[in-house]
Amino acid sequence: MTLSSIPNPDLVTLFANKPRWNLPDYRRRGFHNLHTTMRYAMSLRAPRVLPLRKEIDWTIGERPGVARFLAMPHFSAFIMVRGDHILYEAYSPDFGPERPHPIMSITKTTLNLMLGRAVADGLVSLDERVGTYLPEIGAGYAEATVKAVADMNVANDFSEDYSDPQATSYDMEAAIGWRLPPEGQKEEMTRSFTCGITGGDLANRTGEALYKSTNSDVLGWIIERASGQPLRDWLIEIVEAAGIEGCFHITCDREGVPLVSGGACLTARDLARYGLLFARKGEGIDCRRVGDAAFIEKTRLNPGPALQKPRDWMRYSSHAYTDGTWLGHGGYGGQFMLANPDTGTVVVYFSVLENRSAFDADFSGSLVRMMAELAAQL
Repeated sequence: MTLSSIPNPDLVTLFANKPRWNLPDYRRRGFHNLHTTMRYAMSLRAPRVLPLRKEIDWTIGERPGVARFLAMPHFSAFIMVRGDHILYEAYSPDFGPERPHPIMSITKTTLNLMLGRAVADGLVSLDERVGTYLPEIGAGYAEATVKAVADMNVANDFSEDYSDPQATSYDMEAAIGWRLPPEGQKEEMTRSFTCGITGGDLANRTGEALYKSTNSDVLGWIIERASGQPLRDWLIEIVEAAGIEGCFHITCDREGVPLVSGGACLTARDLARYGLLFARKGEGIDCRRVGDAAFIEKTRLNPGPALQKPRDWMRYSSHAYTDGTWLGHGGYGGQFMLANPDTGTVVVYFSVLENRSAFDADFSGSLVRMMAELAAQL
């Protein structure tokens, strides 16, 4: 007797080159359950937790700028933390403080901590070619410098325009387990996919950051190769230093390579705990340290190329956004984490944009301005 099967409904590509979980009508459910939707994942948890004590300032939520973003239909969670105190938090009716949420590309900031440590220890040189560390890498990255990769300053044939259904970033989703590969096609892995990226002259002459998530996967691979330490071990160190309370879920490919370009899911409180590592320049709980304080400071004071308009007042630097004061990162669907080392403050916002591209530059820009203003005030 032969039992027939059907493709997993959440992971099969339907239209606009998207799987069901990422279609606008299903995206909110898909995001709120992404840690159980993806094909492969690992979960990390800290043995000791940073306690967060409530010291709520209700006037924060009454500010017109804050209230506007908390009232938006795509809102999921908001939290503001300073030191070990929660100054304000809010959640949508279908979400809550115990629920993990995808942070998407905010995951990339883990590479700032890893790279800072690797550079400080003399394991990686920012001026070295990628091909020196990864001889097997393809033409899309071999001649680029590590610094260019870290600053999103590489021109190659990989495209990440979420409004374009044919962007090659969607092809990558089959390699990372976010969708099923086309019928009859062999399942590719993250690193084999990255090796297949082509390119000629890799110099970026646009004057703007060329955002490519594969840069992050290349950077993680370099760090793993140069250190001899698996990415999983690097992530464990970060999770334990942050003292997160719940699980740090992160998707991976079939070989177990963590998706450091955008695969993490955790609660808003735990993302705030993680963000405090940047606010404290790498200082974690119980005297644990991750990253490198000088590298974190250089990240915000010596930024790379500007983001595209209308967000060109922000710059991309060593896998973080910055304006010279704060460090942070955005995520697909409307997420943002912002850390201000001058005030020791972290602000986190989760949402699920339900437009076609799950991206809105005007929304993102105004959100970050509101968060930066809050974090700057003592």
